[in-house]
Amino acid sequence: MFNPSREQVRHFFTDAWRKHQQSEILTPLEAMAVDWMVQHPEYHHDFSNPEAAQADYAVEDGRTNPFLHLSMHLAIAEQLSIDQPPGIKAAYEQLLSRYDPHEAIHEIMECLGEVVWEAQRLGRPFSNDTYLDLIRRRVSRDR
Repeated sequence: MFNPSREQVRHFFTDAWRKHQQSEILTPLEAMAVDWMVQHPEYHHDFSNPEAAQADYAVEDGRTNPFLHLSMHLAIAEQLSIDQPPGIKAAYEQLLSRYDPHEAIHEIMECLGEVVWEAQRLGRPFSNDTYLDLIRRRVSRDR
């Protein structure tokens, strides 16, 4: 399993953004990342700024970590492409009846963040069942 460091993740995004800005050839994963990056103009400064790439983005500062946010976009895109955990793709398609694709991904992202945070807080493994349950609650809440 690939487990990049914080620095490697941030370098991946800043380098992909640099390549995009300079019209250089992107790898398929970089192209996918840039597609999401383009949809987040509020983070463009962070992707271009070496100091921002070193920032801590503490919750207390009230700012979203753009590198974590984009990493979650990529993770969810992968989950949807292979329907893993099984049922996530169907739940996403149901969310599309109420949200545009980007907003639907953000709904899923809220659930992913909650399950990861709970697992870390309680020292338990990530629960696919809890994750899907939270997503399905958002689907049913919206009806």
